[in-house]
Amino acid sequence: MAQLISKNLFNLPLLGVVSEEIGELEAKMMAEMTEKEEEEFTAMMVAMEGDDDNAFLESMRSMTDSATKSMMCHSVFTHAAENTVVTEITVPTTHDGNYDVHVFVHTPKSLEGKSGRAAYVYAHGGGAVASCADDSKPILDYLAGACGMVAFNVEYRLAPETKCPNNAKDFYETIKYIHTNASSLGVDPNKICIAGDSGGGYICLSAMVLLAQRDETALVKLAIPGIPMVTDYCFSDPANMTQEESENAPTMRRIWKLIAADLETQHSDPLLFPGKASDELLAKFPPTIIRESEFDMYITEATRLATRLRRVGRLLELVVVPGAKHGSCLMPDLGCFAQYIDIMKTIVNEYLEK
Repeated sequence: MAQLISKNLFNLPLLGVVSEEIGELEAKMMAEMTEKEEEEFTAMMVAMEGDDDNAFLESMRSMTDSATKSMMCHSVFTHAAENTVVTEITVPTTHDGNYDVHVFVHTPKSLEGKSGRAAYVYAHGGGAVASCADDSKPILDYLAGACGMVAFNVEYRLAPETKCPNNAKDFYETIKYIHTNASSLGVDPNKICIAGDSGGGYICLSAMVLLAQRDETALVKLAIPGIPMVTDYCFSDPANMTQEESENAPTMRRIWKLIAADLETQHSDPLLFPGKASDELLAKFPPTIIRESEFDMYITEATRLATRLRRVGRLLELVVVPGAKHGSCLMPDLGCFAQYIDIMKTIVNEYLEK
């Protein structure tokens, strides 16, 4: 494939410290917790650190659900919902039994009835073991309107009930369905972007591996894995890690074990760990923009992948939001939220629409 040329739109100066407003917001949230909430939080942390995988998973899902709902109840999202029409499609699949993948379609009212619209196919966060597409409805309502595109919010199946690679195949099959049915869906098959955040970033990357393995990269114009889980870096020496990485490494080791069908036999499989894809495979990736935060728990592995993609000519941009932490950019009360939206608008305008 031809060497991509970056427009170098996002050389943002890093701060070297976590943004002060993020620290203030975290302190405020802790101070406002009720006694019951503190007890529940403590109980969940104990379960997260225990040996019982079922208790860990239950606590992980409960904490993710609570955090997501807290972020997504903001008034800016309520206003965005009023200007968005959400419908639903189903994508039939057979790779792990007969299963219909449910997909929410977020259409700005300003784009209703139009054809040739840009498509943004999205995998929600939650470590691929928690959360659901419904949790991402608010941010996708907002993004669809701000960027002038139709967002497809994919309800891929979670681990451990569905193991790698079948969760990523749910997303992959959705990509193919949207491309095949682009005309009836009112989207331009030449303007399909795939994306995901955190665990959804992993799902997006794993689907990119599938596209590359099957020589189907042309189905996608752009890929934007955001704050993504990339590889098994969490199993390495914590002394080499950033503070955020080392603090979250024990949790991440357990999450990867839940995702894998067999961690030992899949150790080198790029469908489980996309960061282990060969250079030959990476060279077949769609044009890629990796979006990160300066103090994200995946910053090292994501940066390494960006370096490898740049070397094989498939990286358009590595965007690192200064001073931000994992998930900070989804909080409308923080300055990095507006920065994130501006970044996404620029990406869509400069790399998807043109």
